[in-house]
Amino acid sequence: MSALLWEVCQQPVQVGSQELQEALLNRIVCLPNHVSNKLEGKNPPVFFPQNYFPFLGGTIIQVLQKISDSLRGGLDCSICFVSHVLGKVCIHGRQKEILGILVPSLMELTKSDCIWQRICWRLVEYVPDRWMEAVVLGFVQQTPGADVLSRLLGNLVVKSMKAQFVVTQKMLLLQYGHTTAVLQNLLGYLALDSLRRALLIKALQELLETWSSSSAVRHSPPEQQQYISKAILICLSHLKETEIESCRQELLTSMMEGVKCHLDSSLPQIRHLGMIVAESISAKINTDGPVLKFQYEENDEARELKSLLVQTPPFCAVSSLACDDRNEKADSALPVVLESNDKSHAAAPVMLDEEQNTELDSDDDLIPYDMSEDKEVKIKAPVYIRDCIEVLTGCEDMDKWEATVKALESLVRKNPEATREVSVELAKILLHLEEKTYIEGFVELRQRAQVAVLTTDPIPVAKYLTSQFYSLNYSLHQRMDILDVLVLSAQELSYPKSHWKTKHSGAPKPCIQLPHGSDSSKDWRRIVDERIKNKTRRFATGHSQVELASGPNEFNSVAGHFFFPLIQHFDRPLTTFDLLGEDHFVLGRLVHALAVLMYLAVNTVAVAAMGKALLEFVWALRFHTDSYVRQGLLCCISSLLFSVPAECLLEDMTEELLETQSWLGDVVEKDPDGDCRRLALQNLVFMENLKKKLQAAPS
Repeated sequence: MSALLWEVCQQPVQVGSQELQEALLNRIVCLPNHVSNKLEGKNPPVFFPQNYFPFLGGTIIQVLQKISDSLRGGLDCSICFVSHVLGKVCIHGRQKEILGILVPSLMELTKSDCIWQRICWRLVEYVPDRWMEAVVLGFVQQTPGADVLSRLLGNLVVKSMKAQFVVTQKMLLLQYGHTTAVLQNLLGYLALDSLRRALLIKALQELLETWSSSSAVRHSPPEQQQYISKAILICLSHLKETEIESCRQELLTSMMEGVKCHLDSSLPQIRHLGMIVAESISAKINTDGPVLKFQYEENDEARELKSLLVQTPPFCAVSSLACDDRNEKADSALPVVLESNDKSHAAAPVMLDEEQNTELDSDDDLIPYDMSEDKEVKIKAPVYIRDCIEVLTGCEDMDKWEATVKALESLVRKNPEATREVSVELAKILLHLEEKTYIEGFVELRQRAQVAVLTTDPIPVAKYLTSQFYSLNYSLHQRMDILDVLVLSAQELSYPKSHWKTKHSGAPKPCIQLPHGSDSSKDWRRIVDERIKNKTRRFATGHSQVELASGPNEFNSVAGHFFFPLIQHFDRPLTTFDLLGEDHFVLGRLVHALAVLMYLAVNTVAVAAMGKALLEFVWALRFHTDSYVRQGLLCCISSLLFSVPAECLLEDMTEELLETQSWLGDVVEKDPDGDCRRLALQNLVFMENLKKKLQAAPS
């Protein structure tokens, strides 16, 4: 093989030799396949791909050695055919095998030999453009550092437009699966030469343009945005003061636009990325003045991103001579240190005496007041609901106000009749209640009281809260509080009282829980219980197992009052509230709340009407740009498939379900968000299971 490659390299280019070289190239690269076909799978181990391509890499090193010797002897030869072999092997997906041999050998040979460096540069430069991407990517991934990559590739990105496109465009903006080490190699390579630094600044500008684009933030997956953020921080770490000064205004403009787009996102990960990158840019362009500072959780991801701004200096080996000199100096200085320590110990008592003499005389001779027998005065909480209303609205006694807030939930649950008389008024007070003085867990106490009022008198309070959700002069936080209270109250009403007390003895957390429709479809617990029951022999009479808590579903009669008012006016913008505009985060919370309400409405009378209305709602918003909203819409589909009886789905919503199935298929294939793709796939599996279940049922 080595002799064949060397023979081709020695031959001058002649008419008709191109076809011969192309045939040889195909035979050399595809030799394992040809041998396997001829021997019908009984080929020797050397022709296995994992063995053949490392062998081919060693052969290329031998040929390059002959080329080096020939050049030193003054003889001409061509390296083009070897470059073509390397390119075709890499485009076939065997970069790891062949470059695993080539890169370590070339690293050693090019350390101090300029001829070998030129051979290595020409080896990569003569790779055809159609194979250049695979070769460059393989070198970047296999090389252990940016300095080594610069030595192996030279100024390839300046000479080859294809390599420049791959390095500055494709690997940075169109791909995002590379590791942080690959990014550091790539951008460090651009920063190590004056001819390539212009490409580094150009790449940074294009990265910032993508990072500050609101469309890119909305439509690209979080993994790609994290990848771009890492690339920006690595570029910033390589910039010099003069380069920062020349593009300071452009950096500032991109920072202001980008941080706004990221802070508008409903995903916490995207907001954190925007904060970290904006802080880093601000610190770079304002070294003397004030810089941006955000409050966010310092997790491992944040620390990793910030560490990219600091370049780690290369390890410097210290010579043994310097170590010996330093040790001798340390030994000679040791007695002096010991002597000085002895002197300091001897002088210590004198210093203590002086401190005692100069100690200030305290004139605080007052005896502390004895408070051991004092008792804390306990403020008696109100015992009537109307007294609580008076305290919460007009009382100036903070202790009494605090006691009322803490006792309100239990008082409401103990006095349902009195609560129903003033339920709407009490709900209004709690919705607008603000923390006058610090109370530990105030938000939780207020929410539990709201849930107690709503579960005690569901219909009028639900009408009031749902009407206020779309009213003017409410903050976004208050609107989300309304959604949380509705969801938690629906959960409490849909469970038996004893079940709620045992399972939810603690305070419910103010969050919207996502239903998992695909898990419920398996119904594994019922199957396991039936098998155990059928195979268990019983010798006693009476109840042999504890019965599950049961009771009427109180959510059955009020589900429509919770659900339909929320779904009515979502497309009507107000002066201070636009769900389809900039308030898309509240829209996401609304969609998730509707999914939970639909999930809890299983076996209720209104479930079919709720399902049809929810399907129309989902269909109107299915192309929303925010991934959090799309996740909520897919959760709505899961809740609908779980809660609505299969017969109703087929009779009343056949066409809608077929269109939904087609849309779910598009989401699985095209949606940039991984969670959306996963939820859509779960819904498709759930729909297929329902279809099989109906086909298997006797008609």
